[in-house]
Amino acid sequence: MSLRRVGRLAALVVASLLMMACGQVYRPVVIPCSENGIPGCPVQTPPIPANFHAVFAISTNAPNNPGGALQIDVSGDSIIAETPTSDPSAPNLGDVPTHAAVLPNNARVFVASAGSVSGGIDGVSSFTTAVQAPFATGFGPVTSPSLPSQESAITAISEAGNLVTATLNAPWTNVAVGYAIAIAGVVIPGCTPPACNPNAYDGGFTLASINGAGTTIQYVNPSSGLPALSSGGTATFPPQPVFVNSTQNNLMYVANYNANSIFALNPSLNAVTNSAPAGIHPVSLAELPNGTKLYVANQGTSQTTSSVSSLNVADLSSNPVTGFTGTNPVWIVARGDSQKIYVLTQGDGQLVTIDTATDTVSSSLPVGAGANLIFFDPNLNRLYVTNPLTSTVYVFSDTGGAKDTPVQLAAISFAVGSAPCPLGCAPTSVTALADGTRFYVASLRQPTGACPDPTVTGSCVVPGLTIFNANSLSLQYPSAPTLSLLNYPCAAQPGNNCPFAPGQFAVPPVAACVSPVLPALYTPGATRFRIFTTASMDSSHVYVSMCDAGFIADIITTGSNTNGSGSSSIAPDTLVTDLPTAFGAGPTQANGYPANQNPIFMMPGQ
Repeated sequence: MSLRRVGRLAALVVASLLMMACGQVYRPVVIPCSENGIPGCPVQTPPIPANFHAVFAISTNAPNNPGGALQIDVSGDSIIAETPTSDPSAPNLGDVPTHAAVLPNNARVFVASAGSVSGGIDGVSSFTTAVQAPFATGFGPVTSPSLPSQESAITAISEAGNLVTATLNAPWTNVAVGYAIAIAGVVIPGCTPPACNPNAYDGGFTLASINGAGTTIQYVNPSSGLPALSSGGTATFPPQPVFVNSTQNNLMYVANYNANSIFALNPSLNAVTNSAPAGIHPVSLAELPNGTKLYVANQGTSQTTSSVSSLNVADLSSNPVTGFTGTNPVWIVARGDSQKIYVLTQGDGQLVTIDTATDTVSSSLPVGAGANLIFFDPNLNRLYVTNPLTSTVYVFSDTGGAKDTPVQLAAISFAVGSAPCPLGCAPTSVTALADGTRFYVASLRQPTGACPDPTVTGSCVVPGLTIFNANSLSLQYPSAPTLSLLNYPCAAQPGNNCPFAPGQFAVPPVAACVSPVLPALYTPGATRFRIFTTASMDSSHVYVSMCDAGFIADIITTGSNTNGSGSSSIAPDTLVTDLPTAFGAGPTQANGYPANQNPIFMMPGQ
C-alpha cells in the first residue's frame, strides 16, 4: 500500500472518529414547499446537523372539509409528513380537529375531532409517525375506531317554520335539551342543487326538545320550507371528543364534551375498551405519570356544575374529590412526581392544587378570570399560566408553599405600556426550553381601526413571540420586546414567491380562528388557541402556530454555524422560516397564495 493511500485511509478514520465524538448525525434534509404546489420554493436557512426530533401540529379546514396534521423535522426545518387532504373520502382526521396527543414512545399520534359540530362524524383518529430517513417517509395510514354513541334511524321528519320534528325508531336515554345532535342522510326527493339542497335537513344542531319516551326530538334548522318526509336518515347524539391524553403506551384517554364521558382507547385493538361518566362538559385530561389515576377538568355551565373528576386507571372507577369550588375548569396538568394535580379555572380565575393521595384541594391561588392555559415545566419545577383577558402571564414555583403548594414568582403584564408589549397584547400560550434558559410567550395584538401594517387592508391580527430569561424572569429578546413571526430571509430575496411581503408583521383576521373569551366558554367547533407555541425536546427550536396566517413560525433558539468558520451565522432566537400547513379548501388569499389550513395546536415528539 502506498504512503498516499495510507494517508487517505488515516484521514477517513480521523474524520469518522470526529463525527462520532460530536454526538450528532448529519443527514440529507428534505425541505419541501408542502403540498400547496407553490413554484419557487422560498429560500430556507440551512439546517443544523443534529439528532432526529419532531414536532406535531393539527389544523382545521374550511367547513365540511377534513382538517390535517403535519410532522416537522426539527433539525431540518422542514415538513416530513402530512395527513391526506386531497381526497375527502380517504380516511382522515374529521371535520373539526380540536386536540392531539402522541404516545410516550412516539409511535402514534391521536387526534380528537368533534365533527358533528358541522354535521360530520365525531372521531378519534390515529396514525404512525414518520421515521428518521434521508427522505420524507410520511405518516402511516389514518385509522378511526368506532366510538360509542346513541344513533337512531329517522322514521318521519317534518318542519314547521324553522322547527324540525323527527321521530326515531329507537329511543334516546339520558339526553338533555341544549346538547348537540347530528342529523345525516336525510335526502329530499326531487331536490336538485344548486336551486335546492337535497340534504337541507342535515347538519349539527342543538336539541330543542325531547319527549318522555325519547323517541321524538326537535331542533331549529336555518333552512325553511322543507317538505315532510316519511323516513330516511339518522339522528345521532354524538360524544364530541375534544381532548386526548395518556402517560402510557397501551391506552389513550378521550374526553367527550357532549356525552359527559371518558373513553379508554386501546391502540393495538384500535377500539374503545372502557368508558366512564365524567362531569358536565369535560374539556381537559391529565393522567398521572405513574399511571394510577386520570383527572378530568369538567367545565360545566356554572359554579354549581363545574367539577374535577378522579378516575382509577385500572377500571375507570371514580374517587371523590373534596374541597373543589372553582368555576369553569379549563385546563389540568400533573406534577412530575404524581403527587399533585393543578387545575386552572377560567370562570373565577384560580390555580387549584389537588393532593392526589387524598384527592383533596390543598390550595387555590388567584390568576384572574379568563385564564386559559397552564404550562408545566418539569425541568425548573414551574407552572406558567396565561390570561389573555387580563393580558398577564403568571409564573409559579410548583412547591414552596404551605402543604407543598405553589408559590407565585411573578405576574408579568402584557397590557398597554408594559415592557413585553408596549401596545398591549393578549398572551394565549407559553412554552419553556428543556435546558432551563428561557421561556416563550405567544400573544396576539388586534389594533383598533385600520391596520398599521400597510400590506394589510382593513382590520388585522399581529402575532408575536416574547422571550424571557428563565432565571431572572426578564426580557431576553435584544432588539425588540416582541419577535415578529412573518418576516424571514425569504422576503429579502428578489424573485422568491414568499407568503408574506417584506416587512409584513400582521395578517387579516379569519373568522373561524376567533377564540371565545369571557363570558363565553369554550365549545366544540370554536378555536381554542388562535396562537400556540411549543418547544422541541432538544431545546433547539420553538414553534408558533398562527391560525389566521395559516403558517407555523420556526424559530431557532441556539443559533448555528453554517459556514464552518467557527462563528455563528444565525443569531439565537431568530425566525428562520414560516412552514405552511396543508392545502385548505378556502378561497385563494389576497397575495395569490392558495388557502392554507388554520393551525390550532402543536406538541413536541421525542
